[in-house]
Amino acid sequence: MTEENLAPEETEEAAPQAIKQRKNGLYPAISDELTAVMKAGWADTELRDLVPAEQSAYAAKRRAALSARFPGERLVIPAGNLKTRSNDTEYSFRAATEYVHLTGDQTEDAVLVMEPHGDGHDAYLYLLPRSDRENGEFWLSGQGELWVGRRHSLTEAETLLGLPAKDVRNAAEELAERAEEYPAVTRVVRGHDAKIEAALAPHTTKHGDSELTVFLSELRLVKDEWEIAQLQDACDATTKGFTDVVRELAQAVATSERWIEGTFFRRARVEGNDVGYGSICAAGPHATTLHWVRNDGQVRPGELLLLDAGVETTTLYTADVTRTLPINGAFDELQRKIYQAVYDAQEAGIAAVKPGARYRDFHEASQQVLAERLVEWGLVEGPVERVLELGLQRRWTLHGTGHMLGLDVHDCAQARVESYVDCVLEPGMVLTVEPGLYFQADDLTVPEEYRGIGVRIEDDILVTVDGNRNLSAALPRSADEVENWMASLTS
Repeated sequence: MTEENLAPEETEEAAPQAIKQRKNGLYPAISDELTAVMKAGWADTELRDLVPAEQSAYAAKRRAALSARFPGERLVIPAGNLKTRSNDTEYSFRAATEYVHLTGDQTEDAVLVMEPHGDGHDAYLYLLPRSDRENGEFWLSGQGELWVGRRHSLTEAETLLGLPAKDVRNAAEELAERAEEYPAVTRVVRGHDAKIEAALAPHTTKHGDSELTVFLSELRLVKDEWEIAQLQDACDATTKGFTDVVRELAQAVATSERWIEGTFFRRARVEGNDVGYGSICAAGPHATTLHWVRNDGQVRPGELLLLDAGVETTTLYTADVTRTLPINGAFDELQRKIYQAVYDAQEAGIAAVKPGARYRDFHEASQQVLAERLVEWGLVEGPVERVLELGLQRRWTLHGTGHMLGLDVHDCAQARVESYVDCVLEPGMVLTVEPGLYFQADDLTVPEEYRGIGVRIEDDILVTVDGNRNLSAALPRSADEVENWMASLTS
């Protein structure tokens, strides 16, 4: 990785930008002649044949719902900033979910502003324009065009996103001035842009900002047709990723869980933007750790692989799918018994997902089956009603049976309890159903042969008008289907 040698010094916009030497840079200065050479001879690359992005019409409807909820109020939703990984390198940028949902844009430092006007709002964006060819920013700044690539001009962005755009470098000052000159209740989504928050601090309250965040979380509970298509694409790509992993299990056996992680990640980058969360590639007893993301263990034939992974699309919608696979291609008798229990629990949970049902129904249906099996196997004293009432099954089931899914793997997390876990399911909601059984390697309450076995099966379920649709149904689920599928890929 190369490093930029010089960077423009931050000065007042009206003053010419001085160029300062980067510490330990190899060039001591920039000659006037080089400055002139770098300014001249560049073609006009403005894109003039753009059309609005497909998502822009859907984002406009979401902004309309936001406007109706907070009439007469100023609303500010930042995308967030780059975060330093180490020294002068940054983590890959992922725009704030609220901002993406309302704009379709994914650029760093951006800000959506909903300025009250009449009975509604004037919406506009603050964006970073193309890097300046006059002051040398395009080749001197670490975020200049020759270092990180071309970005859209403000005019191009306006066409793609269907919103007016301004230079974000003036955002904090202009927003503060606007708030002073035209007082209105002002709310900002916190936690993404400290500079914007500080500029508006005299005009916002923690409670008011929290209300905005809660509403935006609940706005994502029911997905529109465009979002559902994105989630289907994510599941389809994830199916390919799981297929890749099965085909390369021999290499994983020869190396480690890291091979599995890398194999799935390759598919995620080819088919989409990234993985939607850290892939859980848990072989053997690691499968009993719910979020095993170290992925540095051995992959041994005769044991199980719990793979929990999802592709994030280029529009940032993610799948979240889990399969538990016999590494040698066939379940042994005990593995199959435990797997069948989890499969039956998932079948019961999926059947409970339908419009008009309580959100909690699928969880309770799955837990009922798992508690029955644990009592049947003599691992916990019944009756089953007592086990469920006291939550005793949780020693081996551990987690809830699912969550909302969308732009975040745990989507809508800031929604009110009554709007989420206490809600009634509606068409357009998308949730996971993921029961599991986990017998820790050091659990002396179960027979020795159970210890170190973990099984989870997870699918992404869309609530439809007449029931549900499994978006990840292309991946085999039953024990026989899994074995046949694996055999077809490895023979």
